[in-house]
Amino acid sequence: MARIEDLAERYGRHIATPWQRTVAGAQRVVMVVYDKELERTLRARLPAFEMATHETGHDWRQIDLSGAFAEWMAADDYRDEYFRSPEDLQLKLDAEFPEFVAERLQAELQSSDVTSNTVVAVLGVGSLFGFARISQVLKIVEADIRGRLVVFFPGQFERSNYRLLDARDGWNYLAVPITLHGEGGTT
Repeated sequence: MARIEDLAERYGRHIATPWQRTVAGAQRVVMVVYDKELERTLRARLPAFEMATHETGHDWRQIDLSGAFAEWMAADDYRDEYFRSPEDLQLKLDAEFPEFVAERLQAELQSSDVTSNTVVAVLGVGSLFGFARISQVLKIVEADIRGRLVVFFPGQFERSNYRLLDARDGWNYLAVPITLHGEGGTT
């Protein structure tokens, strides 16, 4: 079986276990960790994850953050000035962009048809690299997670640390890791 199919099978086994309703928001996050080179393959095989979710009686919603930076930048009145002088953008990025991404995610999590039985799947977190830290975004949205938040994470999970695109310093997070590499909650 191919690597993404193995990952979907592990995800399915995990998502089928009874969900504790009294856990904190950070413990409702599931990180599906895969090699960054498999991004296109994962996207092509995403229906396997959705099907595994439905087979366990849970609902599925997904949000793709791939275009978040472009949307944020396009809405800024001073975008042309930032393109002329990109070094001036860093302060604004640090102050506003993580909150923008979190608001997009919160809108999905707070949707009236998202319940405590819903998996909200997040794609495109690799596109945040260099603009925002996914750890910041998750911290902001933790309280809004009703069911489970599944983050498709192109990177590594080693010694309880997540590293986006294998490049950034890792961070320790309470999420349940699902990996193919022997470490994590369901490997």
